[in-house]
Amino acid sequence: MITLPRLGIGTAPLGGLFTEVGDLDAAATVQAAAHAGLTFFDTAPRYGHGLAETRLGRYLPAAGITEPVISTKTGWLLRPTGEPGGPTQVVPDWSERGIRESLESSLERLGRSRVDVLYLHDPDDFPDEVRRTAYPAVRRLRDEGLVGAIGFGMNHSGPLAAYVAEFEVDVVLIAGRLSLLDHDALHTLLPVCHQTGTAVVVGGVFNTGLLADPNPDAMFHYRPVPPDVLARAQRCAAICAEFGVPLAAAAIQFPLRHPAVSSVIVGCRSADEVVRNVDAYHWEIPDQLWQRLADEDFVPRDLVDSWRR
Repeated sequence: MITLPRLGIGTAPLGGLFTEVGDLDAAATVQAAAHAGLTFFDTAPRYGHGLAETRLGRYLPAAGITEPVISTKTGWLLRPTGEPGGPTQVVPDWSERGIRESLESSLERLGRSRVDVLYLHDPDDFPDEVRRTAYPAVRRLRDEGLVGAIGFGMNHSGPLAAYVAEFEVDVVLIAGRLSLLDHDALHTLLPVCHQTGTAVVVGGVFNTGLLADPNPDAMFHYRPVPPDVLARAQRCAAICAEFGVPLAAAAIQFPLRHPAVSSVIVGCRSADEVVRNVDAYHWEIPDQLWQRLADEDFVPRDLVDSWRR
């Protein structure tokens, strides 16, 4: 099984997800990660149409991170719209040529000769292309040493579990489906990964921000939060507060208790968010809190005692 740092930084915010992030804040975010000893960064060409990768390539060396652990993604190419000076558009390309071109472009933006992990990014609607060309292509890239490990990065547990069962996969990234509010990956993806020895990286532990700050303006699964889900998140926060634990601490640490989970990545758009998330990762959480969260189905009761930190 591939070994990855337990905590990493997701760079979709550095690509401008929901809100633009300026160069100074982006640089400060990477610098704060370096100061906290974090070296694991997850990115993708689709994050800001290459902006997140470009910023990592620029700011990692400036922050003194000379040996980062980087995961990026493939399956989509950035193409000009045809308008003079216009933005690029993202188009799917699961051919071997497209997979290689995507990686080569990523390496150029990152300023690197290889990456540690390459995921096939959201191939939900392209199973035939994955089988015919995309998966064989990433295997060859791994054999050639251009990537250290290969896998799939997706938002849906069922299709991801099916890919793990079908292919030889080193690592998978599941976003938003193993959280205090969403246990979908528990009985679909994680048992398969545990059986096959496939490492699991969990993203979206805040469910698009709701579990970081449960307020009516928060997002849940990339959409405005429904009232009932907001009430659940606020109830979870209240239980954590009874034990003097920030909700974010429970959200970050919950997936890491499962033996199949190698890492959690948290999206950060500022130095302050890096500091707060690192503090949350290290926060001491009493067993009694996990038991209380299990009482109200935020944590699976049958697994509370058997999971490890």
